[in-house]
Amino acid sequence: MLYKEIHIGKFIKEMVDENEVSMERICNFLSKDEQFIENVYQSKSIDTDLLLRWSKLLEYDFFRLYSSHLILYAPPSAVNKNQKKSDKIPYFRKNIYTQEIKDFIMKRILSGEMTYSEVIKEYSIPKSTLHRWLQKNNDNTNG
Repeated sequence: MLYKEIHIGKFIKEMVDENEVSMERICNFLSKDEQFIENVYQSKSIDTDLLLRWSKLLEYDFFRLYSSHLILYAPPSAVNKNQKKSDKIPYFRKNIYTQEIKDFIMKRILSGEMTYSEVIKEYSIPKSTLHRWLQKNNDNTNG
């Protein structure tokens, strides 16, 4: 799965179809009419409160699509270590690499599409983290 371009309406529609959720159930759960639901399917982006409700209905964390995009395409700058941390907003110390992210990166390395160094540079993944993924991949394929 590629995270570069996210069309959330298409992802929602795919999950609805995959889980065979009826339009009646969706309309009742979201308190919206069919036309509204169809408009969501066509939308590239939607309100976060609505996305949270879709996530609950379909039992799928749609926000992870955006987190994965940030990890892959807007990694935090190592230079910005003097950032002031707010007491009111949660601060996330580490990136959370989902299995999809790991698979995506490993596929790019193993296919020769990117080198080890290019991955570290482009995605700001620590060398030790990438080494651990490669080691686990080797362990899984050899044993």
